[in-house]
Amino acid sequence: MTIFQRIRSVIIALVMILSGVLMLCLPDIGYAVAALILSISLLLYGIRTLIYYFTLARHMVGGRGILYIGIVVLDLGIFTLTVADNMEIYILLYLLAFRLFSGLVDILRALEARRYESPGWKSKLAVGIVNILMALLALAAGIVFRSEELLVVLYCAGLFGSALARIATAFRKSAIVYIQ
Repeated sequence: MTIFQRIRSVIIALVMILSGVLMLCLPDIGYAVAALILSISLLLYGIRTLIYYFTLARHMVGGRGILYIGIVVLDLGIFTLTVADNMEIYILLYLLAFRLFSGLVDILRALEARRYESPGWKSKLAVGIVNILMALLALAAGIVFRSEELLVVLYCAGLFGSALARIATAFRKSAIVYIQ
């Protein structure tokens, strides 16, 4: 990881912590902030993926898959932005389903890292399991209690955990591979 990537990672983590604190301190607008963060991040990721496709990936094997991912993520970002003011509980459940999917991807990456005997696979596995448990707990709380405040609190807890993991990754020493 380069110095610029480390600084960017720490800044993103600090923004995540700041938005989590804002959502907890101002519960009336906590939902709107969460939906706005999700929609902006999906829009930016979709745009970045499409730019990557048009600049480089269209010449690669599997580049068309990158195009499809960029289009789907961009559409999800636009959908989230347009529906944000109408269906509050569904958008929060959508946020938590996104965290569930992220946890599943973390677990799959950890299992792949274990297969290649990477030293950090246990922490990746733990982060994935915690993400899935938080998402399932919040999903149950949202369906049973129908409480937006509880969902915001659980989402903020997951946001804080992700931010701390991002900061820890930014300060972790990178391995340098030498080819002989």
